[in-house]
This record gives sequence, C-alpha cells and structure tokens, in this order.
Amino acid sequence: MSRVTISDVARAAGVSVATVSKVLNARDGVAPSTSTHVMSVIEQLGYESSLVARGMRSRRTHVIGILAGEFEPFSSEIFKGAAAALSDTGYELLAYTSGVRGGGAGWERRFLSRLSGTLIDGAVLVTPATAPVDVDVPVVAIDAAAGPSGQPGVDSDSLGGAMLATEHLLGLGHRRIGFIGGRPDLYHWSRVREHGFRTAMAAAGVRVDESLLLTDDYGRGSVVAALRALLSREDRPTAIFAAYDVSAIAAVDVARDLGLRVPDDLSVVGFSDIPESAQTDPPLTTVSQSIQEMGAAAVRLLTGLLDGAAPDEAHVRLATSLVLRRSTSAPR
Repeated sequence: MSRVTISDVARAAGVSVATVSKVLNARDGVAPSTSTHVMSVIEQLGYESSLVARGMRSRRTHVIGILAGEFEPFSSEIFKGAAAALSDTGYELLAYTSGVRGGGAGWERRFLSRLSGTLIDGAVLVTPATAPVDVDVPVVAIDAAAGPSGQPGVDSDSLGGAMLATEHLLGLGHRRIGFIGGRPDLYHWSRVREHGFRTAMAAAGVRVDESLLLTDDYGRGSVVAALRALLSREDRPTAIFAAYDVSAIAAVDVARDLGLRVPDDLSVVGFSDIPESAQTDPPLTTVSQSIQEMGAAAVRLLTGLLDGAAPDEAHVRLATSLVLRRSTSAPR
C-alpha cells in the first residue's frame, strides 16, 4: 500500500496543502471547524508526516534515539525501560544499531552524525566506548566505558555489587574463586567489578589466584576455550564470579559439557540479571543492576534536558542487589 501524503490529505479534506501544513504545525490562520475536519481526515487516512520533514519545519522531532553498538541482552533491556518511561511524555523512541558486531570503531559519533538534528532531538548511548562532546543534541551515556565524566550519565553500583557476589561465595566456604571480566581497555564497569572482587577477597584474607582469572571480549564463544581449559584442571576453581551474566551462562554450559554439576561441583554467580539468567539450568544466582530502570533513568534525565530543566544530578548511580537462585552452594 502506498504511503499517504500531505497532498492526499488536502484532497480528501477539500483544502489546500498549505492549510493542512498549518494544522499539522498548529499555526494560526485556520478556522477551528476546518482544523477539526482536517485532523479527522488525517486520522482516517493514517497520515504521518516524516520525521525529517517535521524536524526541518520545527527543529524538533520529539523523537529520542537509543543508540547501541549491537542488540544484545543488556541493551535490549535498556530499550524496554526507556520505552516504558516515555509513555505519555509526547516523545517517541528510535532504537538504532548497525550490522557490524559491536557497531564498529567510532560507532557513537557515526550514529549521532547520521541521526541528530533531523531524526532525533537527543540520544541515549548504551555502553559507549567514548561519549562525544561536540554534538548537536543532548546525550546521556549508560555505563560509559571510560566511567563517569562531566557529561550526563547513568550506571549502577558495580563495586558494591561485585563485593556482594564475592562475599556470598566466600560465605558459602569457597576459597578458590575464579573471575571472568571484560576487556579492561573497553569496559570500565568490568575493571570496577574486578576491583570489588579483589577487595572482598582481601578483606576475607583470601589470596587471589591470578591463574583463575579470564577475559571475555563478549564475542560468540570467545571465552569457551579458556573456560574449558580452566575447568579441566585438577586444581580448578570451586566457584566462578563473572562480571556479566553472558560469561556466567557460558561457564554453566561448559561445566555441563565437562560433566561437572552446578552447583555441586562448581558454583557460578553472574552480574546484570538479564532475562536469560533466570532461564538457565540451574537458574543463575546473579547481581541485579535494574537494567530497565537504567534505561528509564537515562530517558528521564534526557527529557529533562530537552525540556530545559536543570537535573538534580548529572550522574545517576543505581543500587545493586544479590539475586539468589540455584547456581551456588557450599563446596563439596
């Protein structure tokens, strides 16, 4: 079916294109009865003006972009929270990514250059490697790789959450605890979570065995070989804490493949509480960082900036909590 145009609306309403344009843009010079009639025709025909045209006319599109390097469990939950928070605000949501895994180098600036000014009024960047400063629209970053900066942003208490996870394993009696983090040069939150792990271990007087630490670049299966080697050792860890649920789920899968029982032979704790963590066998004990609320908080911060309100705080940090499921137990 062909797209309804403004000319179609004018023809059906029996008015000029200029009159329809005035109604769409709430300009003076149109009788109330005519405006009501035109709006009725617009609704009947299902006409929608293009975002680009709308932005060129009013310099506002009332669309917020949620930009991510790729669609994966964390960013998907961010989108859900952002969409819920935009309900009844008058703003619409545009989710945008690329066909390249991870978005490719410099995706943040590239995406903003394509969209800002004509398609979106502002943007939420999900786990950006960099947060561009010289852009035409307000930007809020979620879990920025470089950590909190002077720019508006949202993250969660990674340090406290990592300490909770590690203290839980220590409290169960584990001492040989492995850790799976992300690339420290890319993920600030991973560095913070490793620091929380080390801090809790030191507080308990337990030495960290550096040979039990792995790095996951979060590509498909990227950590599987290293996990298989680690869990095949005679002195394998009795527990693993992963800085992201995806790595923890991989650890559960590899353990099963090797004939190890979770949690009898290996306890596993993740971080993030993505929906998949509750669907593993057994369900994963993890640290919740209220991902959807992170998306909602970022949107509230951004819409406030767009509406000219000074934020109470430029950076929002959400609390984390331990979610106990069935992937941890005392060592046997």
